Amino acid sequence: MRENHGGKPAGIRRHYRRCAPAASNIAVAFLLLALCVLYLVFGPANSDLDLAIPRIRVVFKEQPVRVAVPAPPVAAAPAPGNATDDDEDSSLPPPRQLTDPPYSLGRTILDYDARRSAWLAAHPEFPTRVAPGGRPRVLVVTGSAPARCPDPDGDHLLLRAFKNKADYCRVHGLEVFYNTAFLDAEMSGFWAKLPLLRTLMQAHPEVELFWWVDSDAVFTDMLFELPWERYEPYNLVLHGWAAKVFEEKSWVGINTGSFLIRNCQWSLDLLDALAPMGPRGPVRDRYGELFARELSGRPPFEADDQSALIYLLVTQRSRWGDKTFLESTYELNGFWEGIVDRYEELRRKSRPGDLGDGRWPLVTHFVGCKPCRRYADSYPADRCRRGMERAFNFANDQILRLYGFEHESLNTTAVQRVRDETGGPLDADDEELRRLLHPTFRAAKPT
Repeated sequence: MRENHGGKPAGIRRHYRRCAPAASNIAVAFLLLALCVLYLVFGPANSDLDLAIPRIRVVFKEQPVRVAVPAPPVAAAPAPGNATDDDEDSSLPPPRQLTDPPYSLGRTILDYDARRSAWLAAHPEFPTRVAPGGRPRVLVVTGSAPARCPDPDGDHLLLRAFKNKADYCRVHGLEVFYNTAFLDAEMSGFWAKLPLLRTLMQAHPEVELFWWVDSDAVFTDMLFELPWERYEPYNLVLHGWAAKVFEEKSWVGINTGSFLIRNCQWSLDLLDALAPMGPRGPVRDRYGELFARELSGRPPFEADDQSALIYLLVTQRSRWGDKTFLESTYELNGFWEGIVDRYEELRRKSRPGDLGDGRWPLVTHFVGCKPCRRYADSYPADRCRRGMERAFNFANDQILRLYGFEHESLNTTAVQRVRDETGGPLDADDEELRRLLHPTFRAAKPT
């Protein structure tokens, strides 16, 4: 029989007794919730009372709620005013600090001239002067940064720029070295040429002159031969003007986009004197401020090798000035802005190989443009790209004409035939063309 209590079965009564504590749990929960509300309203954060109420951290064993987090904004391209030449510095070691020992290119090299002379005497098969005419052996040195260009067109422009230099060197029988590595992490950007030139001097004692040419400098007189004899007494040849350097102390009195430097002890000492001003970071910034104070017209940006060289020429003229030649009779380093729109006029009025000056510039240098960047330094990118295209085509026409072709226009890469084929060698009846097509001949007689 089942036991009845108040008309209900005993089993059901026992079930009620087991569930009764649930009501007290709900009451306790409401009490805790009320205390929390009171704490939030009257707690120390919302009243002047400094109540020492303990903070309780409640952890719920529930699945976390996933909240969509917006993606960080994409960084905009750097503005021209804030851009530097060293975007690749992010992958380099930390920069040298002002408290670190002064930077040097390495152990000081002594008695280099004597040791080089001994090496040359032991290796007569590597003369420092070569045919034709016994001109000095020259190595053209250029290069670009190790990383690929951020701009898709940048690597193409650098390829065309190197093709231009290779053409000039082939016509004149010069050797060329293209570098794509930072030989010293602290000498990045425009200072990278210092450790490179120092290394090449020691590796190539047979080379008498090194001709540095920036990647954004274009040979635009493919036939002009430098007056090598004029530079015999000098160790450094720069495009510039003595009055601007020594009287005005102008930071644009010279340009280091294209220069000659002799393979000798004097040149190694000059590189050692320049090097402490070039390490990345605070050292460059500090020397940049110094150059802005000492050189006329220079903005206070980080130190560059051109300003450093002018600073040494001005402050230590007796040490460096006598062996430095400032060339202004032809465009060893012509500024592009006043040149690129005049190429058609130049072709009507003059011819390559004779002048090398503003009437037909040897070099057109795109100072202030950045062929490997998404931005231009001082000029609109489209203006720079258009100017470089015209310079490449203007120079390339001088090569293509040797083979019977030329560009339809300086603004396009399309070419057209300008000379009929005869079936025989192109140079059969043309002595001038024979000299230009074969690198064993000098391209043009020096003036």
